[in-house]
Amino acid sequence: MSHTVTITRTTVASSGTAVFINSNYLCTTPGLLKLAQLLLGAACVGVVGYYIDHGYAYTARSNQKAELFYLLIAVAFLIGTFCLLTSCLVSLSTASMISKTIYEVIYHGVAFILYLSAGLTLLIEVNHQKSYYRSDYDPYLAAAIMGLVMAALYLLSTFLANRQYRGI
Repeated sequence: MSHTVTITRTTVASSGTAVFINSNYLCTTPGLLKLAQLLLGAACVGVVGYYIDHGYAYTARSNQKAELFYLLIAVAFLIGTFCLLTSCLVSLSTASMISKTIYEVIYHGVAFILYLSAGLTLLIEVNHQKSYYRSDYDPYLAAAIMGLVMAALYLLSTFLANRQYRGI
């Protein structure tokens, strides 16, 4: 199966060395989705990382399994998406070649399932603990909703990656 590939590159020179950036990738739908996933993922990690109790003092709410699970998923896919986006921007052929493999379908599919489960788990836990006094109710609710939005973004990325993989 043959296909055409158009690569636009921007050369940035500093101190005599040249860095090639595939600037056209961010103009595509997968590039914009990865950028949105990266920015929203950083916000998810920031909110939960800031409000999580570090256990220095005993509190009535010492069970933080939902928050830790959410933070684990958010950090893992933040790093993975950063690496994927960086490789597509820095390498001139990665963006066109990696989308032809099954890797993106599996990565985005797993990210969708895990973000959906982490977001729902945090949402249920936060609403279950709502009856107790919680000063961090609103930030965790916002993080849970951002997790569900992230799941939707990864679902859309899975759909697009599957279409690209199958050549549709």
